[in-house]
Order: sequence, then structure tokens, then C-alpha cells
Amino acid sequence: MSASQTSSSDIPADVPTLLVKIFGKDRPGITAGLFDTLAAYSVDVVDIEQVVTRGRMVLCALVTEPPSGLEGDLRSTVHSWAESMKMQAEIISGLGDNRPRGLGRSLVTVLGHPLTAEATAAIAARITKTGGNIDRIFRLAKYPVTAVEFAVSGVETEPLRTALVTDAARLGIDVAVVAAGLYRRAQRLVVMDVDSTLIQDEVIELFAAHAGCEDRVAEVTAAAMRGELDFEQSLHARVALLEGLDASVVDKVRSEVRLTPGARTLIRTLKRLGYQVGVVSGGFTQVTDDLKERLGLDFAHANTLEIVDGRLTGKVTGEIVDRAGKARLLRRFAAEAGVPLSQTVAIGDGANDLDMLNAAGLGVAFNAKPVVREAAHAAVNFPFLDTVLYLLGVTREEVEAADILDIG
Repeated sequence: MSASQTSSSDIPADVPTLLVKIFGKDRPGITAGLFDTLAAYSVDVVDIEQVVTRGRMVLCALVTEPPSGLEGDLRSTVHSWAESMKMQAEIISGLGDNRPRGLGRSLVTVLGHPLTAEATAAIAARITKTGGNIDRIFRLAKYPVTAVEFAVSGVETEPLRTALVTDAARLGIDVAVVAAGLYRRAQRLVVMDVDSTLIQDEVIELFAAHAGCEDRVAEVTAAAMRGELDFEQSLHARVALLEGLDASVVDKVRSEVRLTPGARTLIRTLKRLGYQVGVVSGGFTQVTDDLKERLGLDFAHANTLEIVDGRLTGKVTGEIVDRAGKARLLRRFAAEAGVPLSQTVAIGDGANDLDMLNAAGLGVAFNAKPVVREAAHAAVNFPFLDTVLYLLGVTREEVEAADILDIG
């Protein structure tokens, strides 16, 4: 589905207008042909909307009434032109412009794999029950998930988000609700967690595998991510198990790191759109510095494993990057990038990401623990990191077009 819309300045509510609807098989020249036909009657264009789905077009033009005595001729001419183009026409008389949209405008992005009619009906009904009106629907992507955007007015963003997110889990879909406006495309800094977000692995577990203590480390990691343990204490406990490892293991771990599907696409597309991109991690600079160089990231910060005489000491050096530290780093990156905090996006999966997600203008829980999904502004539960682009209003077609230009 594709759509385009424009409108002229407001006109008095008592001015007679005509809604001209053309529908049928899409082909080049339909829009130009309709307005060429209307131009002969000296009408002004008040509004236009065009939608094409599976090659079928619906073109609506709201125009002022023609000079006295010419409306009948206009109707006849438009119907004759439509018939010649093997299209159908409908013309409806009325007064003034479309009714104003209600206060409170939001963009609701729905992700499904598949997106069922049942889920779509439930979302539409919930929007109505909250007092909202669906002004427009637009498909952002058809793969790897179906992503559809609803433009909604008449209800404030926060209560709408609360209502829809509650339904999303039951329906097996993801829903993100953000305030509409220019700031959405103006978000110019994206900061991600690393372990189980940018990459599929937990880096400390990769190190632990070389030390033969992966089971013990994994137990502590899981408890920390559930919020059951203090992160700093758990970090020191896990790192202590690595004491004595040869420093050459760093290169081995770097080679074992697996990027999350869609990670390269996400970062490449964001960079082309002018975004700055960074990572913060409770893991280690020995890995994040390598990722920064490989992926062209603007910012990266993590803990640092202490290495003395070519071996890991079982300690970390410097300021610990914990839950609060990630939020501080988001603010620091935003200040360095010259981006207001309200125009930042944070992505993470664990309890230690919560402060960062809440501090950002848009916090996205990616395949996250339940406590994180419930607290974040939006949640993505599909294993493709580039689906976050749809929450920013970027379409799959835009991603692919950028890839083609890059290849060329």
C-alpha cells in the first residue's frame, strides 16, 4: 500500500465543495489526467489522497465547486473521462474541508509475523474505545515482518500506549506508540546495549567458556539480568572466575561474537539517515572497541578487563558500567552529539538497561525480559534488529533503495 496526501489552506465551512473519487486499476497518468479534466472548470484543490493496493487505485480529490451552472457538466465530463480510462468515478457534494483532526496525535506502529485480521481488528477497536480516530493507515514493511503504521488523533499518546501495549502481548504482536510530529524523524542518536541486543551472545560467557566455568557464570548472568542481583557485585564475581586466562583469548572471543540478524542493516541505514549510533555495555571494551571499528559506530563504552603480564587478573578497571551508568552514558553521548535527550533512542533487553530506556525519548525493549517489556516505551519481540527502523517511520523500501545506491 502506498499513499500520498496534501492540502490547501483552510476554506470556510459553508463553501460548497465536491469530493471526486476515482477507483480502478492503477496505471501511469491517472492523477494527471483527473486534474487536467478538473482544470477546465477553474476549481481549487482543497485536499488530495491516493492509495494503491495490489495495483488497485483509490484517488480522492476534494475541490471547490465550479462556477454556477457548470457542476453538471463537470460531473458528466469526469465520468466520461473515467470510463475512457476504464476506471469508475463517484462525485459527492458537500460543504467546506474535512473536519479537523482531534487534539492529541500519535503514530501507532504494529508489527506482526504474520499480522492477522483478528489482531488488526482488536487494535482498531481499542483505538476507538480510547476515544481515538484512525486518520490514515500505511504499510511500512512486508518482511521480515509485516509493519503497519496508524496515524491516530483525538487521544493523548500515553493513555493510548498503555491501552495498546496491554493488548499486544495477548494478540502476539508488537505495538509502539509515539507522539506524531517532526521530532520523530529528528531523533539523531541511537544507543544500544550490546549483549543479547547488538550481538546474540553474552560476552562474559564467551570468555567463561575458555576458562571452563561457563555454567557458573551463566547462572550469575541470568540472575543479574532478571534484576535479582546487584549488577556490580555480580560483575566482579563473574570476572573473578576468569583470573589467569591468557590475553590471547581476547582475539578468540572477538572472532566468536555473532551479530544479531539485521544489526548491520540497522546501523548502516541509521548512518545514511544522519543518525549517530553508539553502544553501552556491561561487557568489556576489549570487544566493544572492536565492534565500534568494524561497524563504524560513533560512541562505545564498556567495562575493561584488567590484563597484567599477558593474563587476565580477574578484575575490571575504571568506572563500572551498570544500570545507572548506562543512563549516564546516554546523556553524555547526547551532549557530545548535540542531541536533546528527547530526541534519542535507546535499545536494550535486560533489567540493567531500564534506566537508559526510560531516559531516552524512545526506549525500545528488544526481545527483552518481561519486566523490561512492561517498562519500555515500545517492544520488539522478533529476532531482527532492523525492525526498530519501522518504529522510526523508515520503510523497507527506503532501506532497500539505500542499499542499492550504496552498491551502485
